[in-house]
Amino acid sequence: MPLPEFVRLRFLGATQTVTGSKYLLSYKDKKILVDCGLFQGMKSLRLKNWEAFPVDPKTIEAIILTHAHVDHSGYIPRLIKDGFRGKIFCTPGTLALCKILLPDTGYLQEEEAEYQNRRKTSKHSPALPLFTQEEAERALEQFVPRNFHEEFEPSPGFKIKFLYAGHILGAAMALIKVGKKIIAFSGDVGRLQDPVFHQPDNLPPVDALIVESTYGDRRHPDNHPMVELERIINQAVVHKSVVLIPAFAVGRTQTLLHFLAQLKKAKRIPEFPMFLNSPMATTATDVLCQFRTLHKLSDLECDELQGVVRCVRSVEESKSLNDRRGPMLIISASGMATGGRILHHLKAFAANPNNVILLTGFQAAGTRGRSLQDGAKEIKIFGEIIPVHAHVQILENLSAHADYAELLQWLERSRIQPKQVFVTHGEPESAHAFRQHLVEKFGWNCVVPQQDQEILVGGVE
Repeated sequence: MPLPEFVRLRFLGATQTVTGSKYLLSYKDKKILVDCGLFQGMKSLRLKNWEAFPVDPKTIEAIILTHAHVDHSGYIPRLIKDGFRGKIFCTPGTLALCKILLPDTGYLQEEEAEYQNRRKTSKHSPALPLFTQEEAERALEQFVPRNFHEEFEPSPGFKIKFLYAGHILGAAMALIKVGKKIIAFSGDVGRLQDPVFHQPDNLPPVDALIVESTYGDRRHPDNHPMVELERIINQAVVHKSVVLIPAFAVGRTQTLLHFLAQLKKAKRIPEFPMFLNSPMATTATDVLCQFRTLHKLSDLECDELQGVVRCVRSVEESKSLNDRRGPMLIISASGMATGGRILHHLKAFAANPNNVILLTGFQAAGTRGRSLQDGAKEIKIFGEIIPVHAHVQILENLSAHADYAELLQWLERSRIQPKQVFVTHGEPESAHAFRQHLVEKFGWNCVVPQQDQEILVGGVE
């Protein structure tokens, strides 16, 4: 009687952290990688991007990409640079966003290296980028789009389907059949009642589940964020304040624009200057409106959100905003204030106690956004200490991630009984709390894996 053949699952990222998503599946002599994200946030995590990849990239047959956010996609150009020659499979919406995000990430890598060389702040001479904008653009040639629910075979022995996840445009769960076993990777799971995206698909029966836990230890509040946004804006207009909104260029910005358009249309906020200072977010908004079947917004609503703010494209106009006075609202990337044009605006406006810094999503440990959320009285920007006297407020209930109650509801609705569950993509408190929720609710065999841990996933006949 032949011995059973096992699938090996190795956790190369997103273990007790929300960044660096990478999962290696090995079956017989074949390997595929689910997600290929950058580590972000704390320096100890960012340094992992520079470590030698634990597996020879040439031996990986394919990458299955759940969505475009760089904590899931941003390491792809580097893996190709180091020898990966396979195809990257994703949904058409994810490919459209990767065409925006990956070259921009390469550009930022080059800018960072140039800054370190100019300031001589790196121990390397010269400091080099992880990958360049040109390398990111070449990486896109290896992308192959696949529609939701379309089965495909990226490598012998692996059959894949993408299910709708509702997190951002094109976001998917990966359903992978290996032999007679089925493994589901949740990717990032969207809200059950999102203002823009549809509900996540139910999962079919699976043998193993890898599930995110970004908000595994908390629930989102019941209040509607549009009401709070209305209050903040009207108060800012009265006090002639500048409202700075660090926002993720993909996902969060488009939701904010939809809210602003609805508030303006209903005359719940007055006419006053509102700017979107992120060329990437402007382009991502156009892309969202091209994929009308993947979200709830009507043609009219798409037109309204595209016209509700002034889109700033040139560097000169971006700089000129810092010379203006309130009332004024500026949405700019990045969402955790780790880079981008928002840094110049924080430098210009954070010291004024009349102004408002409005945080709109998850702030990872080690980011300026987390420091602001935790009440920091000063932050470092471009090597300079900037005092923070502006009011820091959090626009809650705007997350694109389901909270633990929504995840439990989604899993209960799916009626699955996996034999193995692995809780990932959450900081330690969130991951362990969600593991406990799963055990209490379903009695499942749940593990919070460690970085680089390898686990056998059931016998394959």
